[in-house]
Amino acid sequence: MESMKNRRTIRKYKQETISSELLNDLLETAFRASTTGNMQLYSVVVTRDKEMLAQLSPAHYNQKPIQTAPVVLTFCADFNRFCKWCEERKAVPGYNNFQSFMNAAMDALIVAQTFCTAAEDKGLGICYLGTTTYNPQMIIKTLQLPKLVFPIATITVGYPDECPELVDRLPIEGIIHEETYKDYSPADIDRLYSFKESLAINKKFIEENQKETLAQVFTDIRYSKKDNEAITENLFKVIREQGFE
Repeated sequence: MESMKNRRTIRKYKQETISSELLNDLLETAFRASTTGNMQLYSVVVTRDKEMLAQLSPAHYNQKPIQTAPVVLTFCADFNRFCKWCEERKAVPGYNNFQSFMNAAMDALIVAQTFCTAAEDKGLGICYLGTTTYNPQMIIKTLQLPKLVFPIATITVGYPDECPELVDRLPIEGIIHEETYKDYSPADIDRLYSFKESLAINKKFIEENQKETLAQVFTDIRYSKKDNEAITENLFKVIREQGFE
């Protein structure tokens, strides 16, 4: 438990192979995670080949981890397999809808996080790439994903070649709500975000981006309304194209 409180995202890896035996054991462990109706609505595409990694890289804006990790895992929401089983067993599947997409997406995320915890327990380092749903059509094409299969999370995996500083987290009293949700007053927000705003690295972000506050770095630069709306429009378009109407 204590080691989990000290976990770090690893973006630099040793060029050391992860055996198929270890990787498959970790994935099998992850597949014991909770799942909607025990349907296991996920698939995992394992990428090791350098040429394939090079094809995937632009979808993730050529981030360093995907270019250097020995293994990249793409966790997919997958209703294709379950629907084929239904059809082979004289059942009529009705899973080409958004609710089914959400069920499969949640399954895939739970499995991805379970894998990450298991991998770190074995001394591996991981990095979650939050760009998977930014350019899903590129990933779908590269990995040849059929209808009713959609990329949800990408995890780079390898033996760590760095030990970065722990990143900040909000205090637990700002996140835990007992019985009902308690909304935040301006004083609460000041208290909860004071440490984050005091960090030298975040003050540097403000200066580099020529902004007045750290929040403006997020709203105007890193995750702008314009960008989010464009990504959202594309995301829903590709979800429909993959058969989730």
